[in-house]
Amino acid sequence: WNSGDLNELGAALQNKQQALDLTPQDHPDRATVLQSLAVSFTDRYQRPGDLEDLEAAIQRDQEAVELTPADHPDKADRLHNLAMSFTDRYQRLGDLEDLEASLQNRQQAADMTPADHPDRAERLQSLAVSLTDRYQRLGDLNDLEAALQKDQEAVDLTPADHPHRAARLQSLAVSFKDRYQRLGNLEDLEASLQNRQQAVDLTPANHPDRAEHLQSLAVSLTDRYQRLGDLDDLEAALQKDQEAVDLTPADHPHRAARLQSLAVSFRDRYQMLGNLEDLEASLQNRQQAVDLTPANHPDRAEHLQSLAVSLTDRYQRLGDLDDLEAALQKDQEVVDLTPADHPHRAARLQSLAVSFRDRYQRLGNLEDLEASLRNRQQAVDLTPANHPHRAAWLQSLAVSFRDRYQRLGNLEDLEASLQNRQQAVDLTPANHPHRAAWLQSLAVSFRDRYQRLGNLEDLEASLQNRQQAVDLTPANHPDRAEHLQSLAVSLTDRYQRLGDLDDLEAALQKDQEAVDLTPADHPHRAARLQSLAVSFRDRYQMLGNLEDLEASLQNRQQAVDLTPANHPDRAERLQSLAVSLTDRYQRLEDLKDLEAALQKNQEAVDFTPADHPHRAARLQSLAVSFSVRYQKLGHPEDLEAVHTHYVASLKILTQSPEASWVQALHWALFAERFRPSDCPTAYSAAFNLLPEILWIGHNILVRQDAIRRFDIGGTTSTAAQTCINLSYLTSAVEIIEQGITTTFQQMLQLKTDVQALDPQQAEHFHKISYDLYSGTAPDPLSLANKRKKLLDNIRKQSGLEYFLLPKPYKALCHASERGPIVILNSHKDSCDGIIILNPNSDPVHVLLPSVTLDLLQAQQAILQKLLSRCNLRSRGESTSSRLFGHQEGLTSKTTKECFEDILTWLWTCVVAPVYQVLSLHGIHSGRLWWLPTGAFTRLPLHACPPTDEFIHSYTATLGSLLEAHTKELSGAQLKVGVVGVTHTSVGGSNYLKGVEKEVQKIQSIVKKFHVECLEGHQATPDAVKLQLAGCSWVHLACHVSQDLVNPTKSRLLLYEGILELETILQMPLLNAEFVFLAGGQTAIGDAELVNESFHLGGGFIAAGFRGAIETLWSMNDSDGPLIAEVVYSYLFRDGQQPQASNAAEALQLAVRELKARKVPFERWIPFIHMGV
Repeated sequence: WNSGDLNELGAALQNKQQALDLTPQDHPDRATVLQSLAVSFTDRYQRPGDLEDLEAAIQRDQEAVELTPADHPDKADRLHNLAMSFTDRYQRLGDLEDLEASLQNRQQAADMTPADHPDRAERLQSLAVSLTDRYQRLGDLNDLEAALQKDQEAVDLTPADHPHRAARLQSLAVSFKDRYQRLGNLEDLEASLQNRQQAVDLTPANHPDRAEHLQSLAVSLTDRYQRLGDLDDLEAALQKDQEAVDLTPADHPHRAARLQSLAVSFRDRYQMLGNLEDLEASLQNRQQAVDLTPANHPDRAEHLQSLAVSLTDRYQRLGDLDDLEAALQKDQEVVDLTPADHPHRAARLQSLAVSFRDRYQRLGNLEDLEASLRNRQQAVDLTPANHPHRAAWLQSLAVSFRDRYQRLGNLEDLEASLQNRQQAVDLTPANHPHRAAWLQSLAVSFRDRYQRLGNLEDLEASLQNRQQAVDLTPANHPDRAEHLQSLAVSLTDRYQRLGDLDDLEAALQKDQEAVDLTPADHPHRAARLQSLAVSFRDRYQMLGNLEDLEASLQNRQQAVDLTPANHPDRAERLQSLAVSLTDRYQRLEDLKDLEAALQKNQEAVDFTPADHPHRAARLQSLAVSFSVRYQKLGHPEDLEAVHTHYVASLKILTQSPEASWVQALHWALFAERFRPSDCPTAYSAAFNLLPEILWIGHNILVRQDAIRRFDIGGTTSTAAQTCINLSYLTSAVEIIEQGITTTFQQMLQLKTDVQALDPQQAEHFHKISYDLYSGTAPDPLSLANKRKKLLDNIRKQSGLEYFLLPKPYKALCHASERGPIVILNSHKDSCDGIIILNPNSDPVHVLLPSVTLDLLQAQQAILQKLLSRCNLRSRGESTSSRLFGHQEGLTSKTTKECFEDILTWLWTCVVAPVYQVLSLHGIHSGRLWWLPTGAFTRLPLHACPPTDEFIHSYTATLGSLLEAHTKELSGAQLKVGVVGVTHTSVGGSNYLKGVEKEVQKIQSIVKKFHVECLEGHQATPDAVKLQLAGCSWVHLACHVSQDLVNPTKSRLLLYEGILELETILQMPLLNAEFVFLAGGQTAIGDAELVNESFHLGGGFIAAGFRGAIETLWSMNDSDGPLIAEVVYSYLFRDGQQPQASNAAEALQLAVRELKARKVPFERWIPFIHMGV
C-alpha cells in the first residue's frame, strides 16, 4: 500500500487477516504472514492513530518472533520489526519498558547480523535510533555516543550509490545534532548540516524521501542561524521547508509535520525581523497541521502545542485576550492527551505553564501564577538529573519562582529562583548554545537579590554573568543585542552604586551597540532605544553635556514613533519622552519644551484606561509637569491641577500600596513649598497605607525589609517635622503614632488588624487584595470597589472601627488621662517636642532650639562608650568608677563626671524646656510619660531632672498606653510569680549571687498573697510559661539575651533552656498586670530597623502586661535585693492589694535610695518604668 488511501489500506489488511486465518499454527509461513499483517496494522496506526492498531501490530510481531527459530535467517528482521512497534508505542504512551524492549530487540537483531551482511547497516542505524530515544529520555551521554558510533558505522558500511545512504546520513546527522545540543560544539552542528546536505544531494527531485530530507536540512540551517545569527541561514531554512511542503501531497501522512517545520521557520524570521506577515504565516501553517491530524493521532498533541505557541506569539504582539485563552486551551488539551510517563509530558507541562504565566501577567490572578509554578515543578520532577532538557526546565521553574517573589515578596522564592538558575548553568557545558541565555537569567536573579539586600557581591555576580553571556554570543547572533542591553543595565547599576564614570560610559556603549544591531522594524528596537536614552540621560545628569540630553530625547522620540497608537507600551514611552522634554526645559528654559512635556504626559494619561494600575503613576507625572509650570508662571490653575491630579492618582485603588506611598510623599514634598495646607492630607494618605504595605502576603523578614527600604523611621520623622513646622500638631501626633506603631507591630509580629478578623473573612480579604495588587486584573475597578465595600462592612464591626486605618488624635489623646505625654521627634533640620496635656486639649509644641540630631547622636555615642568601659554586658558585670583616657572620644574625666555631663545636657536642652511648658499650663508635678523617637530613644531622660517633682514613665506607643489604661482585669485572685535563676547552662552568663537574696526579700514582703517561686532547676522554660499564664504579678531575676536582628527572638536565659519573647507574645495572658525584668541587656534594640531602641518591657506590655520595670542596660547584681525590697514594700504596704499604676512611684523611691547610698551613676540610671 503506497497510495495513502485508507480504504485501500483497510482492504489490504483484511486480505492479510484472511490469509493468516487460513494458515495453520504450525505452518512454516505463518510467521511471515504475521509479520506482513503487523506491517499493515502499523501503517494504519500511523494514519488515524488508533491505539488498537498499534497493539495489534505488536501482538502479531511478537508472535512472529516467537515462531521463528533462533538460527532462522529472518529472525533478525522480525526482531527489528518488533522493535519498531515497541518504539511506536513508547512514543505514544511514554512507557520506559517499551523503550527498553525496543532497544533489546534491535540489539539482538544487530548481534545476529554478520559484519558483511547487506542488512547490517540498516540494523545498526535502527539500533542507533533506540539508543537516541533512551538518551533523550534519561540523558545518559553514553547512549548518545553509542548512537553516533552506530550511525557512523552504518554510513561507513553503505556504498556511495546505495539507495539507503541518504537515510543513513540523515540518521547520523540526528546524532550529531543531539550531541551539539548537549555539548554545544560547533563542529557537531556543522557535521549534522553537512550530512543532511549530502542526503538532499543524493535524493532525486521526484524521490518520495526528498521532502523529508529537505525538512531535516532546514532544521540544521535553523540551528546554525540560532547559533551564529546569519540571516542567510534563516532564509535558506525557510526555502527548504517551503520546498518540502510543496513536494508533499495534501493527504500525505507527513504533510502536517512539514507544515509544522515551515511554521517554525516563519516564526524564527518573525522573531528576527518582526514582520506580522511571518507571524500569521506561522500560525496558519500550524493550524493546518492540527486540522490534518486526527483526534487520536499520536502527533496531535505536538501540533496542538505548537499552535498554542503561535497563538501566544500573536497575543504578545497584538494583545488580544482571545488568543491567550485559545493558547491555554490548546496547551491544556495537549497535557490531557499525554500519559503520565510519556517522554514529552515534561515539555508539554512547560508549554502549559507558559500560557498560565501569560494569563497571570495579563489578569493578575494568583491561581494562574501558582498553576504555572506547579506545572513547571512537575516538569522538573519528571526529568532525570542528567537529562539534556533538565537545565531548561530548571530555568523555567526559576522564572515562576521569580514571578511569585515579585508578587508576594518572599525571600525564599528569590533564593529558589537563583538556585534553580545556578543549577541550570552548572548543568550546561561551557560551549553550549544555551549557556549564554542561562547566564543571562542567572544574572537577573543576582540583580534581584542585589536590589533586595544591597550586597555588592550580588551586583558584581550579575555583571560578570552578563559579560560572560555577551562573550559567548557571536557578533551576528540574534540574541547579542539583548545580552548587550542587559549588560548595560548591570553597568548602570554599578555606576549608580559606586559612581565610576567608566561604568556609565561602558553602559552607553553597550546600549548603542544593541541598538545598532537591531533592525529598524524589529519589535524590540523601541525598547532598546529607550534603554539607550536612559544611559544618555544618566551621563547628562553626571556631566551636564547638552549633547547627551538631546540624544536621550531623540532616542525616546524615535521609540514613540516606532510604537503604534494602540500598542500597550505607547503610554509608557510617551511618559518617558515627557521626562526628557522636562529635562531640556529645566536646562534651556524654553517654555515650548515644558508645554510639550505636559502634552505628552496628558496623552499618556489619556491612553491609559481608568482602571489600569499604571494610570496613577502617569497622573503623578502629569502633576509634576503642572508643578514645574506653576513654578515658572505662577498660575493658580496649575497649582490646582497639581492638587487635582495627585488626589486622583491616590484614589486609584488598582495600584499597589507601595506605589501610592511614593506618590503621596512626592505630593507632600511639593505641598510643603507651595501649598502647605495639603501637607497633612498628603502625609496622612501615605501613612494610612502602612498597614497594607507591611502585611499583604509577607512574612516577618519581608516586612522588616520593607521598613528599611521605605525608610519608615526616617520618613516618619520628616513628615512629623514638616507638620510641626506648619503647626499641624494633631497631624504630627497621628503620623508619629502610625509610624512607630507599625514598626513596633512588625518587630514583635503582633496581631495585625487582618488577624483580628474571623478566618473566613480574613481569607476573603486576603484574596481580593492579592488579586487587586498584582498589577493587573480582568476588572480591577470592580475588584477595587468590592474591596472598598468589604472594608466598609468590616469597619462597622465593634472594635474594628479603625481597621487598617490609624487611630485619630481624638482617640489617641485619651492615653493622657492620668498625666501628660511628651513625644520627642528628632530630625536633621530640627528637634522638637509635642505634649498631650490631657484628653480635652490640643497638643502643645515644645521648642528645643539647643538640640540637633548631631548633638543627640554624639551624646548617644558617649553614653555607649561609657557603658562599654563600665563592662555592663550583663547583670553582675561592671567595674567601679575609673578615669577614662582620650581613647574613643572620651576626655580625661571620671565616669561620674562623664555621666554628669550627659545628664546636665539632657536637663538643660531637653527636659527643662518641657517642664517650662508644663508649668505654663499649670502642671508642676505628678505622672509624666515619655514617648521618645529616633535619636532620643537611647538617652536617660528620666534621670536628668535635679528634683523629683514628676514620676517618670515611658511608653512605646500611645496606643499601647491607652490599651494598658483601659484593659479590663479578669477579677481573678492576685497571684505573684517569682523567677530566680542564679546560673544557666545557656548563654555563658556569669553567676548571679544576689538573686537568692532578692527572691527571699520578695517572698517575705508579699507572703500574705499567693506566691509561686521558681528557683534554680525549677525555673525551666515550661514552668515559667505556666507561671506567666497564671500569675498577675511577675518578677524575673535572670539573665536576658537580646536579639538585635529579630527582637521576637530576645529571650530569658533559664535553667537549661530559653524562653523567647515570640512565645510569650503568643500566650493568652489574661491575668497579666505587672512584670519586673530584673536582668540585663533588656533595652538595646535594632536601631537600624526601626529608628528607635526596643525596650523588652514594651514587648511584655504588648503581650498583655499593663506595666513593667526594666533597665536600659544591665543592672548591678548587688542592687537587685535593694531595688526589689523598696519597690515591693511600697506596692504591698500595709498588706494592701497592689496597683500596677503605683509601680512608677515605687521605682522612684527605690532609685532615690540607691542615689542616697552614693552608688555610681551607671547603677541607678538604667532603671525605668513603662506602661500605666
